[in-house]
Amino acid sequence: MRIESWPILRQLTGSDRLGRGEAARSKATDALRARTVQADRVVDSVCPYCAVGCGQKVYVKDEQVIQIEGDPASPISRGRLCPKGSASKQLVTSPGRQTQVLYRRPHGAEWESLDLDDAMDMIADRVIDARRRGWEDTHDGKKVRRTMGVASLGGATLDNEENYLIKKLWSALGAIQIENQARI
Repeated sequence: MRIESWPILRQLTGSDRLGRGEAARSKATDALRARTVQADRVVDSVCPYCAVGCGQKVYVKDEQVIQIEGDPASPISRGRLCPKGSASKQLVTSPGRQTQVLYRRPHGAEWESLDLDDAMDMIADRVIDARRRGWEDTHDGKKVRRTMGVASLGGATLDNEENYLIKKLWSALGAIQIENQARI
């Protein structure tokens, strides 16, 4: 490496005294390219972490997510993301991400894989059974038509529309303990 190629020497002898321009550049720097330029397509999305709904740009190459960034056109976040939103790529690309339904039988010690349809049937059967066992037609002589066997606690990542649908679902099933764990 030649001495005149050292960044500190270029900074001291050139016009870039603060070292924020040409003095800080190298061949390696010039060869760098953003992951986003490799993308086959960009998909507009919304961050899944909270109810704010920050806009995201999801960069996809060969049907794999390669980068997620804030959407500058979003009137909500104007291109900014919180630390969780900035790390949301890990939701879909982490090697530790669960991609199958795991079930541990009562008093069991091992997890087993279940088919999604079987798991959904198990959940539906349990909701129907809990609703039936906890059903009350009357309480203190008044018609209530409710179940005390089912409750719902929504997560903070649900938006208004999802909360509306969940409220309608559980109300139709007769549940009265319906709450949302909103943080915003």
